[in-house]
Amino acid sequence: MANVSAVRRSKPRSEPIGTGLDPEACARTATALQSILGATYRLLVKTQIHHWNVVGPLFHPIHVTTEAHYENLFAAVDTLAERIRALGHPTEPPVIGTEKPKVAEMSAADLLADLVADHEALCREMREAAATAEEAGDIVTNDMLVERLTFHEKAVWMLRAMLAN
Repeated sequence: MANVSAVRRSKPRSEPIGTGLDPEACARTATALQSILGATYRLLVKTQIHHWNVVGPLFHPIHVTTEAHYENLFAAVDTLAERIRALGHPTEPPVIGTEKPKVAEMSAADLLADLVADHEALCREMREAAATAEEAGDIVTNDMLVERLTFHEKAVWMLRAMLAN
């Protein structure tokens, strides 16, 4: 019984890993990934809200595109969180923010532009984190971020194409 009780009291914590990465680099990378995790989670929620609320002549293509995006983002938050854990650090709850998007005041073009801005911001943040991971010899994190960047850059391109006149 004592072992079960002890297991129930266990808590996630930072732990040193012996995979050949510098512990300080792991901590820096985990911190960068935590920020990216939060931004990805916020974009996931925002994308799903826009998916539900889009109207107008481009309803179907925007609805289908945003659905594919939020499904990808949902999978990404798990991948990012698991990488943070693999680096020996616990994840923190993402801060969603208290500001509610004023979806009722946004046109389809506004919704798309809003998503473009968030995808571009994530691209910038991921580039910095990927460079940091690469400098530390963390090719796994670098590779994961390159894959995520590929998705976000394609999302920017697709959303911008929908905005084109």
